Amino acid sequence: MIYMAANETALLSVTATGSIHEATWVRDSKKLLQLKDKHVKYYENKVRCRCKIFPNGTLQIQQVVKEDSGKYTVTVYEPDGKLKAEEHTVFIVQERVPQPVLTAECRNKTVSVKCEVKQKTKDEMFTIELTQDKIKKIQKNATKLEMHVRNSGTFRCVVKNQVSEKMAEEVIKCSGRLDLYLILSIAGGAIFFVIFVILLIYCIRKKKAERLEDDDEEGMMRGHQVNSEMVVRELPQAPCNPTPKQLRVQQRPLPQPQVQQQALPPRPRPRTQQRTPNHPRERP
Repeated sequence: MIYMAANETALLSVTATGSIHEATWVRDSKKLLQLKDKHVKYYENKVRCRCKIFPNGTLQIQQVVKEDSGKYTVTVYEPDGKLKAEEHTVFIVQERVPQPVLTAECRNKTVSVKCEVKQKTKDEMFTIELTQDKIKKIQKNATKLEMHVRNSGTFRCVVKNQVSEKMAEEVIKCSGRLDLYLILSIAGGAIFFVIFVILLIYCIRKKKAERLEDDDEEGMMRGHQVNSEMVVRELPQAPCNPTPKQLRVQQRPLPQPQVQQQALPPRPRPRTQQRTPNHPRERP
């Protein structure tokens, strides 16, 4: 089995010794090309194949891609047509692994470290190794790996496949972060408690104000009711069918007030005055 990174040049050789008279290369039962008497015959488009054969029977594939993966078979014949050798090779093309990303989070006095690598295609899988001092964790056919430890330190993440390998390393300390998280938690709890107390006081005052308004409205309603009763209340009316005694009382005339007239004394008569005779005046 041969692994090759994409975009590289692959060489598939023939182990048979001696000169090669005739050699034919086949990939997954599909003929690619043939060498016979130093002449090359292509069964597939030469540009698409990106391949050629050397005089010793070695097959070269340039700028390999994942579609070039498969089972390759070469058959070697003698000049008399006798089979000299038949060899099989499994050829696999893989993409180079991308750079891993190492992240850490401090919570509950523990360190949570995650190593993750992004896939170019869905079928890509990698081997991930995450280490911290003497602690080592390995996961095959994965794209991410997590580790939970109690001690800070240097963490190393290695991502690899059969053709490439990448590493990320980081020193992680969580003492300060843990204190910060604790402070933030306490501050958040205090703020929540203050808000709760304010809301409680507001609700109590609101209920009290509503109760006072209800009492005032009830007092006003009672006052209006009393006034209405006083207005509506009247003197007792006479019964519709009075008794004979009541009729006699009603028909009896009311006593008139007697005004005693006192006799006035007679007015004095005016005195008659005697007129004096008018004598004629004497002339001087």
